[in-house]
Amino acid sequence: MNYFYGKQDMPTLRRAEEVSFLLTNGLGGYASLTAAFSAPRTDQGLLVAALKAPNLRINMVHRLSEILRLDDRDEYLSTQAFADGRSAEDGYRNLTGFTWDGTPTWVYHAGGVRVERRVALAWEDNTLAVLYTLENHSHKSCTLEVVPQLKFAPKEEAVQRLDRSFSYHQGKITSASYTMYMTTDGKAEKRPMRWQLLAYPEDEKDGRPERGLAASCCAVTKTVGPGRSQRFQILFSMEETGLVGWELLENQRRRVDDLAKACPLTDPTAKALAVAADAYIARRDSTGAKTILAGYPIFSDWGRDTMIALPGCCLATGRYEDAREILRTFLAYEKDGLVPNLFPEGDQAPMYNTVDAALLLIDCVWQYYRCTGDLAFVEEAFPVMERIIAAYKKGTHHHIGMDADGLIYAGAGLDQVTWMDVCIDGVLPTPRHGKPVEVNAYWYNALRIMAELAPMLGKSPASYKALAGKVKKSFVQRFYMPDKGYLKDVISGTEADEQIRCNQIWAVSMAFTMLTPKQEKEVVDTVCRHLYTPCGLRTLSPEDKEYHGFYGGPQVERDMAYHQGTVWVFPLGAYYRAWLKVYGGSGEAAQRVREQLKALEPMLREGCAGQLPEIYDGDYPSAGKGSFAQAWSVGELLRVYEALEDFQRQ
Repeated sequence: MNYFYGKQDMPTLRRAEEVSFLLTNGLGGYASLTAAFSAPRTDQGLLVAALKAPNLRINMVHRLSEILRLDDRDEYLSTQAFADGRSAEDGYRNLTGFTWDGTPTWVYHAGGVRVERRVALAWEDNTLAVLYTLENHSHKSCTLEVVPQLKFAPKEEAVQRLDRSFSYHQGKITSASYTMYMTTDGKAEKRPMRWQLLAYPEDEKDGRPERGLAASCCAVTKTVGPGRSQRFQILFSMEETGLVGWELLENQRRRVDDLAKACPLTDPTAKALAVAADAYIARRDSTGAKTILAGYPIFSDWGRDTMIALPGCCLATGRYEDAREILRTFLAYEKDGLVPNLFPEGDQAPMYNTVDAALLLIDCVWQYYRCTGDLAFVEEAFPVMERIIAAYKKGTHHHIGMDADGLIYAGAGLDQVTWMDVCIDGVLPTPRHGKPVEVNAYWYNALRIMAELAPMLGKSPASYKALAGKVKKSFVQRFYMPDKGYLKDVISGTEADEQIRCNQIWAVSMAFTMLTPKQEKEVVDTVCRHLYTPCGLRTLSPEDKEYHGFYGGPQVERDMAYHQGTVWVFPLGAYYRAWLKVYGGSGEAAQRVREQLKALEPMLREGCAGQLPEIYDGDYPSAGKGSFAQAWSVGELLRVYEALEDFQRQ
């Protein structure tokens, strides 16, 4: 999809900074600034290089200062607010248009000169190209001066100390242990090192450092005579390279086109989401295989997020080899029936603090088999799947195990192992110790999958069928409240049990479920009344005394709201699939969902162009918050389009 933002979309600095772009390189590295070409948060940058894929990410080139020197005056093209009282760079005033079509493009007009800037990021390489076209329609020469503003620090670090030095010599920029190469067909020159103290208003809103430093030590200039048009490039790379920026641009465009064409879904928005999904699939050096990053610019790869995002990001888009490689990695790292929530970095061991990832892994193997018919992979995975079931029955780490009624319990103390996992200063805003509803929906689904697959491999399904029957009986008896028409969120013996939360929707949307059609409809209707918004599902009913409708402020305040009313985008996928299931007797249900999906169009235009965010406020959701690009948000909505097309073929 092509998104164009004109002057009317960006009349002020605040409006011009509402939209960002995201380019990724398949290693975890990325480029992300705003439509104003500014950095209002410390973890944005023009080149954030992944020195060890995917999580050792260093903000190398934070931004560029750009001045167009005309005969009678200087005009900024770059935009940035500063925290030291100096005047802001106000290039957004000269910005006449920003376009995102998989490549970010800016067009400026000042003093009879038209400047076009495009950015391209090499695939599986920490190399970025900034490409300029200058059209001088004036009667005097003009010069564009570009000054790289550098951090050479971890992406989340708002540099505060002035005891670093940066130097430039013959195309090489060095600072401390880092070296970066800069090549250009403009005129490069060494400059005295200078610091800038930048303002980070987006970080300030969330209680993070509101200011940080960037340094400069060189500049690139290009002079264009009157009536002339010239183009030039600047390449930044972590290694010496012979790459050409204009070729990188064509490769980037070709990759976007190929991703859209390869997606088997036909809806244009679904194809746009397939392109968006590519941002999250990256290489992991420690495992030597592909992984899925949870979100930009904040998160790394998490087991739970991967299992939720994979069916949409990989299977719905036809990326079966990537799906198989990711699943193989998790299968290889299974331990005591659990799979990693965090993979190892350096000498660190994997972290296994998740109850749902292993059960969702079984579901992902099933979804993969349904898409590919690859029984050989099922046979490869089945022993691990058997160990998962056995471990959950016997009991394993993090207080995870099966009770006498066949239901799964999880968590104790400060162990938060469901996706609502916040623990802040020893306080659990959303304690769900006991038997969580979605975990037991996943458990039953996994048992039924085992019963389906076992005979295909010459094994008996009897034990899985018997246990599934017991789980179903216990689940309906314990979770379903016929007088209220919805499911308990958890069985813990506390007031939290009967809170209306979005977790019950997975008891309707999974491949194998336990409720009657009437009960499923009641659940969907309850979720619709209390939790549904066009941007996602609230995590708690607004009628609940613990509801928080605003997400923001210092981390403590954010964490207290995170799962206490905040709208999350990804459960919308399960909601729409559940809606199609319970109202799918006619074409009206599919048409209703398609109409509601129109809300995605403005969601894809705000925040990060072409991406879906992590969360919105519970009250009046309009602007994305948290990570501005989130894997499971994209993946789960792709599954809705897949379900609609499957529904249409029936």
